[in-house]
Amino acid sequence: MRLHHVAGGDGPTLVLLGSLGSDLTLWEPQLPALEGYRIVRVDLPGHGGSPVPDEQFTIAEVGRAVLALVDSRVSVCGLSLGGLVAMSMAAEAPARIERLVLACTKASFPPREQWAERAELVRREGTAAVVDRTLQRWLTGEADAKVVEHARAMLLSTPAEGYARCCEALRDADLAPDLSRIAAPTLVLAGAEDPTVTPADAEALAGAIPAARQVTIDRGAHLLNTERPAEFTRALLEHMA
Repeated sequence: MRLHHVAGGDGPTLVLLGSLGSDLTLWEPQLPALEGYRIVRVDLPGHGGSPVPDEQFTIAEVGRAVLALVDSRVSVCGLSLGGLVAMSMAAEAPARIERLVLACTKASFPPREQWAERAELVRREGTAAVVDRTLQRWLTGEADAKVVEHARAMLLSTPAEGYARCCEALRDADLAPDLSRIAAPTLVLAGAEDPTVTPADAEALAGAIPAARQVTIDRGAHLLNTERPAEFTRALLEHMA
């Protein structure tokens, strides 16, 4: 599996993994505050600059591919689908993960049928078929117009097959049995208005990870780092410190 990634900066390594339908530009609001770190932003399979793999893949396989890109010991921040990948990395290779941030994510995203249906729809009609309802989940009605347009552009630029393959990886993912193996100090972040991963979901996730704490950020939905960048970045930096 080949994953497009951009690395820069000096200091401890922090890997950033985004959501379904995003690319590594998702993390631009955080970059100015992260100058003290070596930042590695990774495009998920079939997203951004990452090619669509020849065969279907699992979340665990994506996590292994990310680990192959980076130093022996790193911190990881993953949002939504990227959070699932981060969980898998931390459970499978606990000695390699220094600190972990899981944003707007949970160990599984039922019902499974929704992902098969969405994959079929996007293969047939492209990501334009899901853009409006996705934006309603990603952002609140208070989101800045530039944030909305950036989110729309990321989703519309995502190749249909890459999006569909990641839907199928989400369909098959359930990391609940693996959470007790995560050893890294973990911050679980939730948006107070996220309809996909509620604060209660985030609390449940934090309760299943041995060294986790949970923080809810007000007036934010699923793309929490773009809609509430100052609050998100502050929480991330406090945890990294």
